[in-house]
Amino acid sequence: HIVTNKELLPRPVDPKGKTSKRIHFERNVIREVAGFAPYEKRIDALLKVGKDKRALKLAKRKLCTYERAKMKHGEMSNVLCRMRATGGGKKKK
Repeated sequence: HIVTNKELLPRPVDPKGKTSKRIHFERNVIREVAGFAPYEKRIDALLKVGKDKRALKLAKRKLCTYERAKMKHGEMSNVLCRMRATGGGKKKK
């Protein structure tokens, strides 16, 4: 016989790990004020010269897990893309 699908309520665990707008803003302010850690600067330098695999290996060594390293690698490459798009990193005369 035909049955109708039951509408499921959202589970409390679903939004776990998602950052709120306030937390996202606070982290951006902290990043802007404090800058990057030394290992993040090295990852950035490696990405600039096209050594993606070496940058990922460095992140893996510093962050201990491959999943965290992939997230950091993606974050740093996004920062680099944004800098290139806005013309950042060039000194004003």
